[in-house]
Amino acid sequence: MRAILKHDNRLLLVNAYAGGEHPLMCAPGGGVERGSSLPDNLKREVFEETGLQITVGTPCLVNEFHDPEGEFHQVDIYFHCTLAGSAKIDPDWRDIDAIVSKWQWVTEAELKQVPHKPDTLGAVAGVSETLCMRLSPCGFDGSFIEPFGV
Repeated sequence: MRAILKHDNRLLLVNAYAGGEHPLMCAPGGGVERGSSLPDNLKREVFEETGLQITVGTPCLVNEFHDPEGEFHQVDIYFHCTLAGSAKIDPDWRDIDAIVSKWQWVTEAELKQVPHKPDTLGAVAGVSETLCMRLSPCGFDGSFIEPFGV
């Protein structure tokens, strides 16, 4: 799962590959630990990667990455999120998994110049959480959405 996290009309991006081996950027987030909810996992992942505290909102995108010729297959659920504290990332912060080493708050115009995935990230980031809830039910049942206060 991944966080669509905006502050002052800027979207947070992190590097997608360890060691800066590729310039690709993506929304912060990551894997799921068994026994934890998706929102709790996303809070943990964003904190591990950036040191930021967030509140997780509604799902807004389901995106599939796969290589038809290979073994890689990943499905990400993106959530609108808000900061639950400061937007300042300590420049000395270190991702415990040693993958994320670059953070970048970008405007809509800057996003067009930054290699990122998925291609729809800018469009999704520009859609309000309320509009997303009305237009994109995402196929989740009420028991899943209920913890978000909807």
